Amino acid sequence: MAALSRSGLGYAESRLHRHSAETGEGAVPPLDAPDAAWVLLAGDRVVLRREPASALLPPETAARLPALAEPIFLGRLDGRPVFAAAIEPAAAEDLAAGTDHHCLDLRSLAADGAVAAHELGLLATAKSLLAWHARNGFCANCGTPTAAVAGGFRRDCPACEAHHFPRTDPVVIMLLRRGEHCLLGRAPRFKPGMYSCLAGFLEPGETVEDAVRRETFEEAGIRVGAVHYLASQPWPFPASLMLGCVAEALDAAITIDPAELEDARWFSRAEVAAMIAGTHPEGLGVPPPMAIAHLLMRAFVEGTA
Repeated sequence: MAALSRSGLGYAESRLHRHSAETGEGAVPPLDAPDAAWVLLAGDRVVLRREPASALLPPETAARLPALAEPIFLGRLDGRPVFAAAIEPAAAEDLAAGTDHHCLDLRSLAADGAVAAHELGLLATAKSLLAWHARNGFCANCGTPTAAVAGGFRRDCPACEAHHFPRTDPVVIMLLRRGEHCLLGRAPRFKPGMYSCLAGFLEPGETVEDAVRRETFEEAGIRVGAVHYLASQPWPFPASLMLGCVAEALDAAITIDPAELEDARWFSRAEVAAMIAGTHPEGLGVPPPMAIAHLLMRAFVEGTA
């Protein structure tokens, strides 16, 4: 089979040389380092420089803002230290009100290719870490307020001395194959006409293969045989890792769980190709190229999955 092309897959490319929770505080450069780059997020909205288009802002931009709460040190990009901070929506809008900056949400940023692809992976790291800090201000062991250490890659409890590390939530996303057809479904929240791969969170003590089998049976009533891993994608909403798989269906009859799916059906390669091209006679479509579901469907059409 031909090699799988990951072109256009959002958040999957990064040139960041990451900082580490195991690295001492002495490795964290000063916040006012003159060659530093800053990433500023207000929730899912990223402050962007217009010319040249980039999410990496100079230190003087960050200096214009009020004191930043718990900025984190992401690591180095081409030798430059990179920091990230969460800011208030009003502060982001103030920056965007000028001619030098604007704001764009993280999904649109990836779908539109508004910045270099390698910045998307860095932004996924920043968004996931900032979201983790926002949810973990207290020790899960004793309830004492925790403090960010190791540049923000760890939080420590001063009372019970517990160390807390950022978490990633794994999600299986699978293209079910049966001969020359694949199974796609649509959730009620999808935009009209869009079909995608089935997906669900990996549970404690569960293998990737068993998660694919369980989720498929729960959502569509179909038993699954062989499961093959294909590709992965960081998904920073807030901090997931999508594990893309291709699986062999053992059944044809579909019994959907209406709490999960509005519809599910088998599609031929030609139909999926038309959905990707936007020429399906029923007006059906697929997720954008930045989503791993699109990659899985494209691989099915091209015979690489």
